[in-house]
Amino acid sequence: MPNTFYITTPLYYVNAPPHLGGTYTTIVADTIARYKRMMGFDVKLFSGTDEHGQKIEREAKKQNSTALELADRVYTQYLKLWKLIGIEYDEFVRTTEKRHDASVIELYTRAKANGYVYKGSYSGWYCVSDEAYAPESDPGTPVACPDCGRPTEWFSEESYFFKLSAFQDRLLDLYEKNPSFIRPEGRRNEIISFVKSGLKDLSISRVTLKWGIPLPDDPSHVFYVWFDALTAYLTGIGFKTDDKKFSKYWPVDTHLVGKDILRFHAVYWPAFLLAAGVETPKSVFGHGWWLSQDVKMSKSRGNVMDPFVLNEVFGSELLRYYLLREMVFGQDCNFALEAIIQRANSDLANDLGNLLSRTVAMLSKYRAGRVPAPGEAKGDSEVRELAARLIANHRANFDDYNFSRGLENVWELISRVNKYIVENEPWAIAEKPSEARKLDSVLFHAAESLRIIAALVAPAIPKTAQTLWEQLGLDGKVTSVPLGTLRWSQDLVGKTIRGGPSLFPRLDPKEVMKKMETAAGQDEGAAAAKDAANPTTAPQITIEDFSKIDLRVATVLEAERVKGADKLLRLVVDLGFEKRQILAGIAVAYKPESLVGRKVVIVANLQPRKLRGLESNGMIVAASIGPEDKPVLAGFHEEVENGARLK
Repeated sequence: MPNTFYITTPLYYVNAPPHLGGTYTTIVADTIARYKRMMGFDVKLFSGTDEHGQKIEREAKKQNSTALELADRVYTQYLKLWKLIGIEYDEFVRTTEKRHDASVIELYTRAKANGYVYKGSYSGWYCVSDEAYAPESDPGTPVACPDCGRPTEWFSEESYFFKLSAFQDRLLDLYEKNPSFIRPEGRRNEIISFVKSGLKDLSISRVTLKWGIPLPDDPSHVFYVWFDALTAYLTGIGFKTDDKKFSKYWPVDTHLVGKDILRFHAVYWPAFLLAAGVETPKSVFGHGWWLSQDVKMSKSRGNVMDPFVLNEVFGSELLRYYLLREMVFGQDCNFALEAIIQRANSDLANDLGNLLSRTVAMLSKYRAGRVPAPGEAKGDSEVRELAARLIANHRANFDDYNFSRGLENVWELISRVNKYIVENEPWAIAEKPSEARKLDSVLFHAAESLRIIAALVAPAIPKTAQTLWEQLGLDGKVTSVPLGTLRWSQDLVGKTIRGGPSLFPRLDPKEVMKKMETAAGQDEGAAAAKDAANPTTAPQITIEDFSKIDLRVATVLEAERVKGADKLLRLVVDLGFEKRQILAGIAVAYKPESLVGRKVVIVANLQPRKLRGLESNGMIVAASIGPEDKPVLAGFHEEVENGARLK
């Protein structure tokens, strides 16, 4: 019977669409799962959605929908995205599923029977966003959330408590006896320090909340989101529903989480399990954040990257490769479109793509498409020895979740084989019949290296690996190759290559930026069209929210089309106190000359952004009408001076 391996992503909260951080975590989890399968493990990859809690209730109310309708919409988006980027999950749990209720109730019942749950009351400053209380409890002094920095609200309510304080010593003992329980090392030290500072009992129920799982012995309470959500890791492999499956795959081998939720997984979760007499996970890995110019990406900062747009512009294989190669797993990393383009053109097009295309072309031209048996050429033994060494290094790095270094190992081999081909000049020795065996050796060594490369990159970029495999004339799935026994061989001798299109065409930076703008615009347009068709879906705002928008009257002084853009016009407007350049997507409805002298309304305090290399410093206000979303500019019947503010 093969060894089992159970790996989980976090449960993604359905108050917002999928984002880059969760996409990265899931790509990593999928890569590990694929690698472990190729190493002979019986793998279960878990993902899921966290669908209960106050934040969901509030967001649904803003959108004039029910909590379940909101959860259904976002859950569907996750399934769609995971399919697009090639995630092969085995288990997916929604916390609104009935099977999950049974897991939560069983864990609670066991913990309470063991004396670790009691009823009391709680008052404190509560962060709705993180579903957590701030540690301070002085009602007269509002505090910011210690995790996200957002304002908190004062709550006072009856609650059931979990005796987290009883587990301080047991948790510290767990960390000491299992040094790899929390990774990386720096975060392990942070968690140990947190636990040593003292643990307070944890509220695990709410009476003010209705969107959740009721407690079995007091239905006026529903479970607090972390006790609910974390238990889904048990639900996914049959806790209380399939004992055979559960006993086979539990405990979890690796929980993958972002570093911001590491405490919940490394402190609260093992304490819940210990209280219920359930074995704790083997390890929890808190990876770093994707940053934009050294600042964490967030919707409030306006620096997020939409994974749907990235997939549309770059494709899943390039996106997977970039995320795995660029970030040292466990550390923070800056995300940059320029870096994706560089990786695409250098690593994938120039290095890997060029090695495959030149090898296939030479085999077709010089050996009628058949892989010859090797003779002897300059550097043969060096290539073989390097391949053997890098196979071992790659395996060690992937075992240690060092994906960036593991892929670097592969590219070291790619680089050496490209150099090996240049050193031997097969195009020259092909003219010399006496050196036919030398040519055979060069062609064989290049092809065999590609066979090994295909197997090594399969966990990270599976579609690319399969294409490599098939172009080399090999049958079946590259993922069936056992990585544990992968080695240099002569299995390719006599195989007829199939060839095929270029793996990775080079990317033009200008074209990429154009596609990014178009894709992002389509997303925004689709959202706007949806809002127009469903006017009640717009979230409600307060008068304070509205007052933040600085709407001003302006006169258009100049107008012209933006070269290469069908919808964009470049406008220069007079605000009375200054002139501004604004790019507006209204070219389908207005000719530039018709706008000069016209009064318009602009959003004057919008953050500037660049489109087609031009800075837009504001936004023109217009309505969208009809099925084609035709823009119609807002205006006035009376004369209004430039700079007047709309209230």
